[in-house]
Amino acid sequence: MRNEGLGSWPARRARKTPHRTALIHGDTTHTYAGLYDRTTRLAHALRARGVRRGDRIAYLGPNHPSYLETLFAAGTLGAVFVPLNIRLAGPEIAYQLADSGARALVYGPSYAGLVAGLPGSTDVRVYLEAGGEYEAAVAEASGEPVDEPVGADDTCIIMYTSGTTGRPKGAMLTHGNLTWNAINVLIDHDLVADERALVSAPLFHTAGLNMLTLPVLLKGGTCVLVEAFDPDATFDLVERHRITFMFGVPTMFDQVARHPRWPDADLSSLRILTCGGSPVPTPLIAAYQERGLTFLQGYGMTEAAPGTLFLDAEHAVAKAGSAGVPHFFSDVRVVRPDLSPVGTGEVGEIVVRGPHVMPGYWGLPEETAASFVDGWFRSGDAAQVDEDGYVHIVDRIKDMIISGGENIYPAEIEDQILAHPDIAECAVIGVPDDKWGEVPRAVVVPREGAALDPDEVLASLAGRLAKYKIPKSVVVADELPRTASGKLLKSRVRTRYGNQ
Repeated sequence: MRNEGLGSWPARRARKTPHRTALIHGDTTHTYAGLYDRTTRLAHALRARGVRRGDRIAYLGPNHPSYLETLFAAGTLGAVFVPLNIRLAGPEIAYQLADSGARALVYGPSYAGLVAGLPGSTDVRVYLEAGGEYEAAVAEASGEPVDEPVGADDTCIIMYTSGTTGRPKGAMLTHGNLTWNAINVLIDHDLVADERALVSAPLFHTAGLNMLTLPVLLKGGTCVLVEAFDPDATFDLVERHRITFMFGVPTMFDQVARHPRWPDADLSSLRILTCGGSPVPTPLIAAYQERGLTFLQGYGMTEAAPGTLFLDAEHAVAKAGSAGVPHFFSDVRVVRPDLSPVGTGEVGEIVVRGPHVMPGYWGLPEETAASFVDGWFRSGDAAQVDEDGYVHIVDRIKDMIISGGENIYPAEIEDQILAHPDIAECAVIGVPDDKWGEVPRAVVVPREGAALDPDEVLASLAGRLAKYKIPKSVVVADELPRTASGKLLKSRVRTRYGNQ
């Protein structure tokens, strides 16, 4: 087998555990032997339609077996997989297709209308709807093995960043990047062969794909694919499939913990709960600990495939609120602007290097060069290191508020405000102030049925934060703008609420 990449995973799994269940989607089940057969046939079908080594194959649709089949088929051909965010508008989809130079597009039936408006704006020449047309193509194609040499340094995925600042950039992740990240997860999460993962986080997001799905499939476990997260359905799925492993962003876990079924649901099968994507509020960690569930969190970024820091079960309580220490095959430093290491408790920037870190951004050599220094990738995130070497994320460096010469990190304030029983979401931004230059403003979303008094919210922070950190104003909003992966779009919060 000359394929060293992800495209070889179904074949390698099929020869070890052919009859074990790889994927469950609704009432459909695929064994590893079945996944290998379908992936191979899809690769032949795409090749017959003119797709060749190095071509980009995009996918637009919700979590579905065809999603992973397309990923593995691309890897089988030595092509590059481009996952598209289903919550983007047509022009945004067209931009990513054009930017990546995608030649083929596999898409879910519900996106046929959007796709129909694309031709002419992209280089896509091959369209395959994941339904009858897709199934016919798979059924008619050859099941003979595809012998295409693929190396660990070949690009496997172009994964676009969330675009929280400016145009999204395509992070080029190699087969080696994704494999080493999966190995880090296997080591640090203690995954077992009979793992049963609930994949309700979107596969177009780096964590749902790379921190959950791919490591479980590498180990030979089962992934239950869900097209959209729903807290009520989550309880049913956990009980029915005896789910052992879940990933979610904080808002997903918060909705589960506040659901009426939370106190009495059978969650006894759950072994690993991991959370990431944004800082995890301390009250949320406590809610899961009180339920007897080990709530783990980590820190990562698309450019690092994404696992960078992880807080293990042994230290989940003692170091609650920390992002942990570097994954096994990951090197992380917190540094000053001159790249010297910070002292204990000093705020600096996280930089990372390792075999899981991307070689660069697609078609952006200048941005790539600016993102690396002496081989270290610059995250743009601010953090502190405690006396035991555990890293505590402070905030995005660009989100820092400088008020009267004092550095204020919004995440610290948000964590305190989210402890308020009537507040569901919170974003703290800096707004201009004649005296201090800028001061914090809290934009809050009340829980359903709650009536918030801004003055009472501010009064509740007295004695819990330094006076200069307490926001000077509170704005009550219906919702906060977020990316499809759940990250808060601070730039849009500033635009919308910064001048009120």
